Amino acid sequence: MTPDQDWSRSPAGRTRLPELLRTHRRAAELTQAELASRAGVGVRTVRDLERGRSVRPQRTTVELLATALELTGATRAAFLSAARGTAGGEPPQPEGGAVAGDTEATAAPAALPPPVALIGRDRDVSELAEMLIAERGPRLVSLVGLAGVGKTALALAVAHAAARAYPAGVAGVLVGEGSDGPDVLAGAMTVLGEARLPELAARLSGRPALLVMDAVERAPGPVAETLHRLTTVVPSLRVLVTGRHPVGLPGERVWPVAPLEVPPPDAQHSGPATLGSWPAVALFIARLAQVRREPPTPEELPALAALVRRLGGLPLAIELMAARGRLLDLTELLDRYGDRVLDLTTPADPAAHPGWDAPESTTNRQYGTDAIRTPVAVTLRDAVASSYRLLAPDERDALRRLAMFGNRWSVELAEEMLADAADQEGTVAIDPVPLLDRLAELGLLSVRGTGPFRFRLLDAVREFAVEQAVGAGELACLRRRHAEVIARLVARTAGDLAGPRLLDAVHRLDEAASDISSALTHAATDDPLTALRLAACLTRWWRFRGRDVTGRQWLRRLLADPRTVDADPILRGWASLGVARLAAEHGAEADELPTARTALDLFRQAGDVTGELEARSVLGALLTSVGAHDEAREQAESLLRLATRNGRTRDVAVAQNSLAWHEIRIGDLAAAHRRLAAVVRLAAEGGEPRLRVLAWANRAEVARLEGRYADAVDQGRRAVAALFELGDPGQRRRVLGTVGLALAQDGRVVEAAEVLAELRTGVSEATLAAPGRRWGRRAGPPRPRSDDAVLSWGGPEAGICALIEGNLALHRGDRELAAEWFAAAAEAGHDRRDVVEALVGLAASTGDPVVLDRLDRACEESGIRLLPQESGLLYALTAGRSGPPGQ
Repeated sequence: MTPDQDWSRSPAGRTRLPELLRTHRRAAELTQAELASRAGVGVRTVRDLERGRSVRPQRTTVELLATALELTGATRAAFLSAARGTAGGEPPQPEGGAVAGDTEATAAPAALPPPVALIGRDRDVSELAEMLIAERGPRLVSLVGLAGVGKTALALAVAHAAARAYPAGVAGVLVGEGSDGPDVLAGAMTVLGEARLPELAARLSGRPALLVMDAVERAPGPVAETLHRLTTVVPSLRVLVTGRHPVGLPGERVWPVAPLEVPPPDAQHSGPATLGSWPAVALFIARLAQVRREPPTPEELPALAALVRRLGGLPLAIELMAARGRLLDLTELLDRYGDRVLDLTTPADPAAHPGWDAPESTTNRQYGTDAIRTPVAVTLRDAVASSYRLLAPDERDALRRLAMFGNRWSVELAEEMLADAADQEGTVAIDPVPLLDRLAELGLLSVRGTGPFRFRLLDAVREFAVEQAVGAGELACLRRRHAEVIARLVARTAGDLAGPRLLDAVHRLDEAASDISSALTHAATDDPLTALRLAACLTRWWRFRGRDVTGRQWLRRLLADPRTVDADPILRGWASLGVARLAAEHGAEADELPTARTALDLFRQAGDVTGELEARSVLGALLTSVGAHDEAREQAESLLRLATRNGRTRDVAVAQNSLAWHEIRIGDLAAAHRRLAAVVRLAAEGGEPRLRVLAWANRAEVARLEGRYADAVDQGRRAVAALFELGDPGQRRRVLGTVGLALAQDGRVVEAAEVLAELRTGVSEATLAAPGRRWGRRAGPPRPRSDDAVLSWGGPEAGICALIEGNLALHRGDRELAAEWFAAAAEAGHDRRDVVEALVGLAASTGDPVVLDRLDRACEESGIRLLPQESGLLYALTAGRSGPPGQ
């Protein structure tokens, strides 16, 4: 350690001989060897004086140096006075009047660089400062973390915040590369203002002081030795250190410094103000403002959010990337550097970038030709590598395995990932907690939140570990292992996607979404059987999250893979059923009818009751959608009998829910009421919140068809609010369609128009249920469900929107416009009941007998009977005919 790396004057406020000698020598543009030659002293004498090692220089030596430096007058007197102070004479009084021995002084000056403005570290600064101020707080606090995470800047802010509690002063020193024990001790003693430990102990007796020591990983052994000596001899001294790893002394409090928080993937839709509230984004914007005048444009917000996520919230990486915004816009930055984060370089000039750990620091450190500090790292890859080398071989192996997780994970998942691949039965338990503690201790692991999924490798660390896995030739093996672990997680969770633990199960899979995606992608190529097991368990989750098209594509691809032909028939049956179930979400029911029939036959032959129940439920929904209502009802009744015979309460409720729609089809709303009441009762008995909500939604539709529009709106809004929490954007939008129709038919034009806008644009559903949240993007018609396994008849949303528009036009008395909308609804309507309702509106608007003939055919083909109010609406038109259509 050299005094070139000391941060300022001594705590007592006086300028000491080492600083003066170094300053005058540099002003004279002399090297240490040139000054020694000119003064006639040894070069080691000059070096020891500048390093503070020579505590009692001879007066003759000091005068020779003053003469060689050509010092005169007051400057020479101050130089000689400083030498006398070092030798134990009376030091000069600082301007403030407080000297080292002044016990009446409340606080000595903080011998530190000024603090820098930090973003997103308020809580860290507050808690660390309180820790250092507390009377019984730890005497040694270590800020540990990856290079570039901001340890030095945080240490400076904390030291300044706590300075009032240290009347003997706050001082700091930077550890130099290759420093030995005497170097470290001499540097610490210099900034603390004494040459010998006994003198320091005497001066600080009963007067607290704080020493900040930066970059202790450069000399871990000497630092530990020095701090042990200092804290033993000087009980009133506390120490705050920064480094890649802890010092390792008893009583040390380790504080991992985590990267800044980054926004979630969908945050770019929340607007610039909300996006800018995330600390990583705020830092990027602040640094970008230093190189360009314009703030990020709305078009750049998605790239901004993606960039800070790719940079993992690492302050150094954010600053380096933002600096490139001088020439490139944010979209160009993402395209050019999004996959090259580890290659980001630091400035080559150490004077321009004085601290790798604190690029934002504004310290006034000076560097002479004989004391140049070598940059700690050239790229982010170098920074991560320096921490990676601190790990033992088995820890490095474990880190490479854990790097396969793309997002947060739990202790249990880590345990599975680290288990011996040869131990298929899991007989050898491996406790991952010590390893995770070690990774967190080195700042390689982020631990945030309170749920099980709270562990995450820093992005740069994960990418570096993946590179190491590639170099070791083990990446394919590790990815296969990761896919197996994720497949087991999904299999354990899938059973809870129907039942009282549905919300927790969906949330659990949401947290693992990125790992599910990566596992599926890699396993589909290298291990299709594992991929098929994984995908077959994801059907409900895909549907709840509006990913029905993607999920169906995955299942079809895996079923068509020749390598899965010999898979367990039951597994292929569930995968096939998933294809059919998801097809119903986007209007492809007819395409997958054979698939559903094949799955049903397979489960019946195997005697798999659970599979048969699900298959009948899905098949009934598909048949309803294609107009095969009689067969659909037969499937629902078979489902009810099978579920009742086997005591499956939930499936009984599903069957009753499906049969309620068939009662509506034939115009028996009273029977539909009874069945839906049974659904609510059974759902409550079985702890099935989702089925209960579906019954609410269907009751809202029945109320609308009965003309009780206010009740329909109230019940529909209640269902919408609950469905937001449960998921399934398609079903939410179908219920929203019911609400919109009820509002239009009740003449509540403004509210109906708002719902119509939401249906068309997919904007926030705040006006109905959940302020600040968003609707799903697609919806079919708002019909009661024919089952719970497939909660949709699918189809475009144009039909239901046209129905709402037609009713609004009728309310305004514009029959011509109403006819246009009803005609469009009849063409676009996917559900047969919607088509019939549209044709009734068209006939009432136009009085065209041709429309009545078309309505007759629609009712005959679908088996739908007109409701009393619909027949009444058409009475005048049908008076001259044998009877109303559909009767």
